[in-house]
This record gives sequence, structure tokens and C-alpha cells, in this order.
Amino acid sequence: MNHVWKPNVTVAALIEREGRFLLVEEDTEDGMRFNQPAGHLDEGESLVEACAREALEETAWTFRPTALVGIYQWQRPQGDITYLRFAYAGELGAHEDGRALDAGIHRAVWMTLEEIDASRDRHRSPLVARCVADYLAGQRYPLDIVRHYS
Repeated sequence: MNHVWKPNVTVAALIEREGRFLLVEEDTEDGMRFNQPAGHLDEGESLVEACAREALEETAWTFRPTALVGIYQWQRPQGDITYLRFAYAGELGAHEDGRALDAGIHRAVWMTLEEIDASRDRHRSPLVARCVADYLAGQRYPLDIVRHYS
């Protein structure tokens, strides 16, 4: 059988409030790891819609993407999966008290930059720190840089 290689298209939400970033602690095959609220693009949805959905499902916070921070290509060290991540900044909305978090999400946690840096050995990927650095450097692109046709 001919293997067709495809990257995994993912989205990530960079959510900051008063100098703290909203991350999730999640189960992975490497144990508990920190990541931005993130996940895979579902069939039929735009990247912006996927980002808002994943943020809500993983943190119980509503989120409205307003800018693209960056696009990141990363291959896992095992070489089996390549991720193509679209990371968005935006506006934090309301918290949905009592909403169950996605399976595999242990908790949503607000972390300072110092706490994020100190936990690098527990990041799901090097993209966690890179996206925060790019966000803090002011990297922002308009949403319409990515065109969605439905």
C-alpha cells in the first residue's frame, strides 16, 4: 500500500490575562504535559472556528481569535507525526462554570512567563514556548491572511 504523508493541521489559542497565560495540563503518551489550548482542525470548520472551539472544550473559557500569531511546522522527535500549527491571539470571553473539560485534560491553569519557562521540560512540544515568545514580541497578522472558502 502506498503511504500518503499528510501533516496534522492544528490550532492553538494564546490567551493572556494580566500577565498570565491560559495553558492546559493534559495526558500524553509522554505523561502529563503543558500546552496551549489546542487541537485538530475538524472537517468543514475554519481555522478560527477550530481555535475558538478547542479553547472552550479544553478550558471552559470562551475565546474569540482576533489575530494570527504564527504558523509553525514541527516534526515529533519520533519522526512519526508532523504538526502544522496555526496559533491565534484574541479576546477572552466568559468562563462556563461547571463545563466538563475534554477527555485527557487534567486542568486549565493560568501561568506566568516565569512558570512557563520553569516548566519547559513538561511542555508538550517546543511550540509552547515559541508561540508565547512570538506573542510577547508582538507578532500579529490579520485573520484574513488565511482565506477560508466554505
